[in-house]
Amino acid sequence: MPLLGPIKRRDLIHYLRELGFEGPYVGGKHQYMVKGEINLAIPHAHQADISRDLLARILRQAGIDRDEWESL
Repeated sequence: MPLLGPIKRRDLIHYLRELGFEGPYVGGKHQYMVKGEINLAIPHAHQADISRDLLARILRQAGIDRDEWESL
């Protein structure tokens, strides 16, 4: 069960796949994942984890609420 906090890019991709997203695909400046008509940009892999604030923005864009995220 992932908490809404710092997360590794690999784990973010794993959990988004569990929620029905496909990818990541290469395109433009960032890779992206797709679910229906939602195209979700995925941050580049850096040494640091994805911050809580950035994770919250990604989930908001994906239409995933906090309860759904934490119930994985």
